[in-house]
Amino acid sequence: MEYFQRVKALTKTRMWINNVTPLEAHLAINAGAIGCTQNPAYVWKMIQNQEVRPHVDELIKNYKKTLNDPDLILEHVQRDLVKEIADIFMPIYQKTNAKLGYVSIQGNPFKEKEDQIIRCGLFNHQASANIMCKVPVIKSAKAAIIYLIEQGIAINATEVMSVRQAMDICEIVNQTKSMDLKPIYYSHITGILDEYLVNYVRDNNIDINPDILWQAGIAAAKKTYHITKQLNPEVGFIGGGARGLHHFTEMVGADVNITINWKDTAEELIKSDFPVVEAFNRPTPDYVIDELLTKLPVFRKAYMINEITEEEYDDFGPVVLFRSSFEKAWNQARQYIIELN
Repeated sequence: MEYFQRVKALTKTRMWINNVTPLEAHLAINAGAIGCTQNPAYVWKMIQNQEVRPHVDELIKNYKKTLNDPDLILEHVQRDLVKEIADIFMPIYQKTNAKLGYVSIQGNPFKEKEDQIIRCGLFNHQASANIMCKVPVIKSAKAAIIYLIEQGIAINATEVMSVRQAMDICEIVNQTKSMDLKPIYYSHITGILDEYLVNYVRDNNIDINPDILWQAGIAAAKKTYHITKQLNPEVGFIGGGARGLHHFTEMVGADVNITINWKDTAEELIKSDFPVVEAFNRPTPDYVIDELLTKLPVFRKAYMINEITEEEYDDFGPVVLFRSSFEKAWNQARQYIIELN
């Protein structure tokens, strides 16, 4: 068996695939993927793919015949492209009685107020039963998450960079009175948290052992996982933003789903064929946590429950870093739509 098949056979850890073409979706499923995440950068990524671009161009041109707003065109194109991936995952959804096989979609990163998220979430969910609404865990979006849950829509609560954000999702689910509760996950964006911390150390000339810094995101993920499992074991964990192979391998052993790109990550893990070792259950040494807490204020906010408030989620450095990549890609796709004849 290949690497992911062995992970699946020996542990509860599962692979999701991120921002895929239809071909990559089939390859990922064959390798063991059980779900998929797409983000607001998806259309721009597909525009950059020479094999998929002609299809994207056709969709854009068709919508330009009836729609004038480039953002609205972009929303429609995104939904159509994601539906094509959802159709590929539909057999898994049907075979598991709607437990697996979801494909999540996140809307315009410039429109993240309650009414905007609800409108976009309902619009996207109409495309397919296995579409999961992806919503950022920020103060302005929490009411939208509650509303969508109550409509019986599966949720991927994303942009989680702190233990407190994940706890908020558990509390929301614990309080819901929905009689049609679909799967609910939060995405702990471990790789982006690490990327932010590496940049912070470099930009501020922080004297910290690189071996300790390497463990920061995984340490935060471990604490988040264990606390939320106590609060509500039915709320699932998705690890995201992988920036290295360790953002998958160090998670192995936990009951989690790790979303990774096919190119450079999934392909490399298959090629490397590492031994399947339950690394996640190894405790992070106290001296590692102590140094991270002492030297990195952002890690303290990510790791300590009472060091961050919901008013700070939207402007939390790692969240801003993640969102900025979406905003850039959304603007690039929007400009492409405007200029395409």
